[in-house]
Amino acid sequence: MRKYFGTDGIRGRANAAPMTAEMALKVGMAAGLTFKNGGHRHRVVIGKDTRLSGYMLENALVAGFTSVGIDVFLLGPMPTPAVAMLTRSLRCDLGVMISASHNPFQDNGIKLFGRDGFKLSDAIELQIESLMDQDLTSRFPGPSDLGRAKRIDGAQQRYIEFAKRTLPRDMSLEGLRVVIDCANGAAYKVAPEALWELGAEVVPLGVAPDGFNINKDCGSTSTDLLSRKVHEVRADIGIALDGDADRVILVDENGTVIDGDQLMAVVAQSWQSSGRLSAPGIVATVMSNLGLERYLDGLGLGLARTKVGDRYVVEHMREQGYNVGGEQSGHIVLSDFATTGDGLIAALQVLACVKDQDRPVSEVCKRFEPVPQILKNVRYEGGRPLDEEAVKSAIHDGESRLGNHGRLVIRASGTEPVIRVMAEGDDADLVNQVVNDIVDVVARTAA
Repeated sequence: MRKYFGTDGIRGRANAAPMTAEMALKVGMAAGLTFKNGGHRHRVVIGKDTRLSGYMLENALVAGFTSVGIDVFLLGPMPTPAVAMLTRSLRCDLGVMISASHNPFQDNGIKLFGRDGFKLSDAIELQIESLMDQDLTSRFPGPSDLGRAKRIDGAQQRYIEFAKRTLPRDMSLEGLRVVIDCANGAAYKVAPEALWELGAEVVPLGVAPDGFNINKDCGSTSTDLLSRKVHEVRADIGIALDGDADRVILVDENGTVIDGDQLMAVVAQSWQSSGRLSAPGIVATVMSNLGLERYLDGLGLGLARTKVGDRYVVEHMREQGYNVGGEQSGHIVLSDFATTGDGLIAALQVLACVKDQDRPVSEVCKRFEPVPQILKNVRYEGGRPLDEEAVKSAIHDGESRLGNHGRLVIRASGTEPVIRVMAEGDDADLVNQVVNDIVDVVARTAA
């Protein structure tokens, strides 16, 4: 059983268990000792988003790593995929991102990357957890072998250049008016700058972080502001990142939202046509729409599904040789370029398609008609609602009613105390009724 780690690192309310300075200190010590191997100077790179609590957690992690003899490179506010890239580029043994992604400022989290830039496996996370609850003082180095910490200059420009190089050398975004919403988060400097350097006319939103406004009525989880701005300035496209910029949602010139499923369809078809797909299909999660699966089937491509979490998508991609994968929520993983979801790079790939086809975004990005899908969340205070017999019975009944004409996915969130109830099928009324019936039973049980 996991005590600290969920589906995307450690996450919780800032300054309350488990997201405390004490816990971050233990993570630094435990992760540092786990990755020490050999006599060379070991290094870790640490990035963060713009939450107020990032200062507290950053300093606690620095204390933990340096106490076990690990040198620390501090990046300041940087997207999660930039931290993964710089872990490899700077030849570090470990990478750390301090972020709660799309959550409000009250929450924060810690994500860890190995020296290859990939998120850690369950086994390594459990190994770190076991050390966090031990007395490690006997393994501390002497006073002359403590680690040092320093800030890295030019890290933002390194990532901007990296993102730009994912497009063909002669590709220009000149002539495109782009609204970019950075959610007052980690990409508030690098994303607008990258788009401008590529030639786009850039209208920035969510680029004034104050420690409290990350993801607040903006970003990929709240696109109303972006849609209005696209209308107001008559933009060609709107791009919405989340707090740590590892996911992206687009808005077309009409203000219509384009989710991750449509974006994966665009990239899959484009890369298939250009011979860039490394496998005859893509990888998504159980939450991706049935319409995507049917669209890909029409192209002769398959859809491999994993459990929710971009780390599981990436694991399957690596094991089976896929180079396109992602989630409906906007985590798009293009392994030719990145080891994790990268909102900016995914957006650039779509912009390249728009330029190549010289058609409106509404035409380029509407690849299939989604099957009616309903997702509702039920918050609970404690216990395990999905183990209750009444809930199991309601789920079984819902599956029977949908039969072969739909899907039902019920799961506990790995990042917050909610049960997610999703159903989809060709009969919208039936789908809605099935979800509501299960939600009612879960709510009664969780009360």
